[in-house]
Amino acid sequence: MPGHKSKAEKGDAEKQLRRDPYEVLGVNKNSTDQEIKSAYRKMALKYHPDKNANDDKASDMFKEVTFSYTILSDPDKRRQYDTAGFEAVDAENQDLELDLSSLGTVNTMFAAIFSKLGVPIKTTVSATVLEEALNGAVNIRPLPLGQPLCRKVEKQSAHFYSVNVTENEAREGLVCRVYSSEKSKFKLLYFDREGSGGLSLALQEDSSKTGKVTSAGMYFLGFPVYRMDPAHNLTAAVKDPDAAFFKKLDGFQPFELTELKAGTHYFAVYGDNFFKSVSYTIEILCAAPYPEEKENLRTVESQIMSKRVELSKFETEYREVLAQFTEMTSRYALEMQAIDELLKERNDIHASYTTSPRIKRSGSSSRGKNKSTVKDSEDGLERDKKSFKERSKKKRWYNLRLKVDKRKPCGTD
Repeated sequence: MPGHKSKAEKGDAEKQLRRDPYEVLGVNKNSTDQEIKSAYRKMALKYHPDKNANDDKASDMFKEVTFSYTILSDPDKRRQYDTAGFEAVDAENQDLELDLSSLGTVNTMFAAIFSKLGVPIKTTVSATVLEEALNGAVNIRPLPLGQPLCRKVEKQSAHFYSVNVTENEAREGLVCRVYSSEKSKFKLLYFDREGSGGLSLALQEDSSKTGKVTSAGMYFLGFPVYRMDPAHNLTAAVKDPDAAFFKKLDGFQPFELTELKAGTHYFAVYGDNFFKSVSYTIEILCAAPYPEEKENLRTVESQIMSKRVELSKFETEYREVLAQFTEMTSRYALEMQAIDELLKERNDIHASYTTSPRIKRSGSSSRGKNKSTVKDSEDGLERDKKSFKERSKKKRWYNLRLKVDKRKPCGTD
């Protein structure tokens, strides 16, 4: 009978069977981030477990599609793969996006615990919501510009909104912001209108804690506005705090869209909380009344990108100096030890110039002798005191003066 394969052998076999991520997603190496994201979402929706219950092939395909996307959606991993293939990508550290609607109760509880501990867990929008949007089976509520709206959305459900934008408003720029004072998790979504009349997911922004609220925003201002991936530096922070610092700004990724054309646009708020509904406030604004803020944001975004380049250069210098410092501190410890040994040897040589027998200075034995001597002395004193008392008693007994009447004979009254 053939022997059983070890886990390592099975893992190697699985690695050999991996397909090219570009081939899996049906894109080429020159595809943009938006093209890769669109291809992934279509295939993920097609092979999602919600739509393919008890279909092992669809489940495997869904995992392969998700794994391929985790490589190509990350600029660093994509560059590593393009350079050296799968060998440059650590498969065990790939982050999979979880669809909470497909998780069992126990798994959802574990995910909620990790999220509560601060571990960023990537989640994806429920396939049911995406399919209903694609089929045009969602209720869309018009939302006028500049009018905030407070609502509550159930977990793994979504509220859809439409907003009409004029030519002038599109030129000035548009901002959509959502926040939750209860610090609940949610997703802000942007949809494209398909030719069939349905909606397909185009942009997704996860909420993050900012002060006393959780918030998410999309900025269509005509220039690149970046967003931070909260899970980007998690592994680096655990393995090397220095690397986490130098790679911190690498987590900033630009939005795929920088401006919107005139017409109707569609947004949605998705309840990403694990167990309860999400109370939120949504507001869509024209950037025209905020010219100063717009220019300040443009300046800050540019400075962040410049600082990212500076950090890359500074890291090289820092690593060189740190290596020299480590070398110097190690040498310092060795030199100190060597000097102490030389001085000890020198003192021993000085002490050897004598004709007198050397006195053995044994702290423990001397202390032992001293203790025994003191004890013997104490015992001697106790014995002397005892004998003195006995002698004193005897002396007092024999010197006892008795009154005797000599006139009377002894034995008579």
